[in-house]
Amino acid sequence: MAARYGSDVIVDLLRAFGVEYIALNPGASYRGLHDSLVNYGGNKPEIILCTHEEVAVSIAHGYAKATGRPMAAAVHDTVGLLHAAMTIYYANVDRCPVLVLGATGPLDRTKRRPYIDWIHSSLVNGNAVRDYTKWDDQPSTIADFPTSFARAYRIATTEPWGPVYLCYDAGLQETKLDRPVPVDDVAAGARPSPVQADPAAIAKAADILAGAERPVIVTEFTGRHPEAVPELVALAEELAAAVIDLNGRVNFPNRHPQNLTGGDALADADAVLAVDVGDAFRALNELDRLTNEKKPRTKTGTPIVDLGLSELRHSQWAEDLGQFQPVTLSVVADTRLALPALRLAVRERAKGRDRSARCAELARTHREIRERWEREAREDWDAAPMTAARLASEIWSVIKDEDWVLTANTLEDWALRLWDVDGPQRHPGRSFGTATQIGTSLGIALAHRGTDKLVVDIQPDGDLLYDPGALWTAAHHRIPMLVVMYNNRAYYNDWEHQLRVAQHRGTPKENARVGQEIDDPAPDFAMLARSFGWHAEGPIVDPAKVRPALERALEVVRKQKRPALVDTIVRHRQERRYR
Repeated sequence: MAARYGSDVIVDLLRAFGVEYIALNPGASYRGLHDSLVNYGGNKPEIILCTHEEVAVSIAHGYAKATGRPMAAAVHDTVGLLHAAMTIYYANVDRCPVLVLGATGPLDRTKRRPYIDWIHSSLVNGNAVRDYTKWDDQPSTIADFPTSFARAYRIATTEPWGPVYLCYDAGLQETKLDRPVPVDDVAAGARPSPVQADPAAIAKAADILAGAERPVIVTEFTGRHPEAVPELVALAEELAAAVIDLNGRVNFPNRHPQNLTGGDALADADAVLAVDVGDAFRALNELDRLTNEKKPRTKTGTPIVDLGLSELRHSQWAEDLGQFQPVTLSVVADTRLALPALRLAVRERAKGRDRSARCAELARTHREIRERWEREAREDWDAAPMTAARLASEIWSVIKDEDWVLTANTLEDWALRLWDVDGPQRHPGRSFGTATQIGTSLGIALAHRGTDKLVVDIQPDGDLLYDPGALWTAAHHRIPMLVVMYNNRAYYNDWEHQLRVAQHRGTPKENARVGQEIDDPAPDFAMLARSFGWHAEGPIVDPAKVRPALERALEVVRKQKRPALVDTIVRHRQERRYR
């Protein structure tokens, strides 16, 4: 069928660029596009119907985390865009390519309906999100749709990745075409190649690292490109370097003997390589949560090499880069290319060097860290409500023989400590702020729908209360996933802040709970999930009852291809003064 309307051209572009899904909550400003998706495109891309725009954008965010490819989310005029604003911001912080499609007008004011079209239109919709998108555009003619879309796609998928916003005039969407609008040429256009490092900088970095006796690698986002992870592992082995994984993605196998995450390897380092670290100051300094004092984790004078693209992702508005961290050498490069080059340069400089003693020392320290974690996990094993470590252990006992993916939350990092996390395919990276996780998890599950992957979401209670309608989306679109509630019946992160304020001010610590507890009444998440068509059990307080419930839920996910939820009650975590 030939395109007949402006909105048909948008569908042609989505399909030509390989976009499989478009998440949306319906809106009149893109009724033309909606009709084109259904009747011209035959629901390809497939519409993923959401109950809120922040769910729609979060689904696209999660899909991008899992696949490395952009998904579209459509948001209605100004009001839908404002609903979506927070999740667009988090996609930007997380370096994820998301195509946000919006609408306005009609810009021809003579075609507007009284009142509603006026209050939902603005002069430049993109102003609302310009500070935290990589690019935005509002093409003024249908003929400009292809080049505008192609530029948006190109910018979103060029490192450092990020969300883009395209706003389409409602009038243009519904305008009949007087001639064909081809899209094949812009879709076939070459995409930018990755950024390689300055060879002289690679050589200098190799000199620093090859000459070190106790090098440490700190990594955060390298796993966003899975092909870079084996190169990072090979470099660490070449250097006999300790590795600290900050888990913006999974960047290094957690059971590799050189993974010393959770230890104090930086204190003894004589050289540090920061690879794809978004906030180097946070990584290299210890925070006293009570006094807010920061103390370097490294010795004075330790050379620091920063490798990645953080200098290219600065914002004039957001301060997500963190406090400035002076480094010895800053190398701007896509690590997919830079790590192999650096590894070869290190090898040339370290020929014949015996690193066996250092490797044995690292393996011993790795075992000690793991043994400590296993001991700590057994503490208060039978407590009710259960500890986060007990819940992580119970989940692992049920899923360890499955081909699993953990979506976002890591149960106070106990999943990363106790499970066998062997690569980025296991976990697309940590969660962000409240009101993002259930949507992001749905996007990850959508990316794996139709495969044998078991998608597991450890779901905080406060987060789900923002967007409970996301449960309906999962059931409606037959997105199988296993949700295990991390339910401490509180906004406990903020509760801890109130405890610190109480300590500073001498006010009663027992009052920290006021305005923080999600109780009286306690939400019944199992009942809520069942009302949306899920299999659900709980709430479960007794840890001995968790595994049988998880096994029943797993059977539903596997055999019926339905989402399932187990509501588990978890005790409040112990305060940690230092981070």
